[in-house]
Amino acid sequence: MPSRQMKIAIISAHSCPVGTLGAKDTGGMSVYIVEVARELGKQGHLVDAYTRVHDPNDPQIVDIGQNARLIHLRAGEIEQIHKLAVYSYLPDFACNLEDFRKRNSLQYDLVFSHYWLSAWVGEYLQQWWHVPHITMFHTLGAIKNAVGIGEDEPELRIETERALARSCHHIIAPTEKEREELILRYGTSPEKISVVPCGVNLELFQPVDKQKAKRELGFGSGKTVLFVGRIEPLKGIEQLIRAMAYLQNGQDARLVVIGGGELSQKEIGRLRKLSRELNIEDSVTFTGALKQDRMPYFYSAADVCVIPSYYESFGLVALESLACGTPVVATDIGDLKSIIHQGETGYVVADNAPHHLAEKIDLLLSRPVPDKSSALSIRASVSKFGWSNIARAIIGEFHAILDNYCVPVS
Repeated sequence: MPSRQMKIAIISAHSCPVGTLGAKDTGGMSVYIVEVARELGKQGHLVDAYTRVHDPNDPQIVDIGQNARLIHLRAGEIEQIHKLAVYSYLPDFACNLEDFRKRNSLQYDLVFSHYWLSAWVGEYLQQWWHVPHITMFHTLGAIKNAVGIGEDEPELRIETERALARSCHHIIAPTEKEREELILRYGTSPEKISVVPCGVNLELFQPVDKQKAKRELGFGSGKTVLFVGRIEPLKGIEQLIRAMAYLQNGQDARLVVIGGGELSQKEIGRLRKLSRELNIEDSVTFTGALKQDRMPYFYSAADVCVIPSYYESFGLVALESLACGTPVVATDIGDLKSIIHQGETGYVVADNAPHHLAEKIDLLLSRPVPDKSSALSIRASVSKFGWSNIARAIIGEFHAILDNYCVPVS
């Protein structure tokens, strides 16, 4: 029996969900928002996702699926700005959202915000509309600072997250690990956190015949190791490049790094320099950011996909690779220990030390070239993570929240 229709306002203030994936502020969260919005719309709910306009060519309203729209709102100058700079424009964003809602006679049952900047807006909407505000942080500043890789997150973020984790009505965490961190680091009440994993588009991410994929991409007959994600120190790409140097003696392997954007050029330059110093420059390719519809070819052409990150809130890339039938080597971050079946669909290593990564990459590269049945077997391991299942779980949480929601007395 279908659930009753809901009207949902999704907030993604700093990052446009349909921006170029792999760029500085466009990654797994953007995939999550678009896929969830589309799937909720397919299941009969009405979804408006609000974001900041960052390009004068952006139309105000973009249809992103059945019953699902993306709405651009003015907040500061119409250009790309650092996400922390968005903070000062959040009151404008909230007011412009409310103005749009009133002008279009819209009513929402709840607010679903993403990232701490959006959660700040969600708190005001919860008070103005007398509806529950559910948030998803995607990453936590306190954990990023504890990891100590890359730029420190400002105290403004840490304190705002701590306050929001206590004041919002409910939190959806993608893993039990994040639920525990919210309780430990921010003092969040355990009963206000639900765990719903992230998902994968099983229609898009499907196995392509490996030889066909290699021909399509112009890859040679050698082995291919793949990295997909933003180009920043936290992603551990330096450790992967060092791991590739270990492999060169025994494996004819090429590393393909997918991700980029203008703000990544300095980091890419540093990584190219490292490749030269390790004498593997000819075996490392940086493609820049690519459109999602090309990704199944890269995943399928690869012999292994590696996630060497120091920190991930979940690990969407692993789901995409496995859905395409390609095994994964990953550090023990996000929910990868439960996603990757050790020794069968890949390996989870204790840390991203180059020799640990290289050992497991070498094991997978030494396997016989997988046939269609083995690729389908790997894919089957993540079939439960289809976005339709994830959206149903989210709606189940939303219904439970609304059934027990009482408007706070002022």
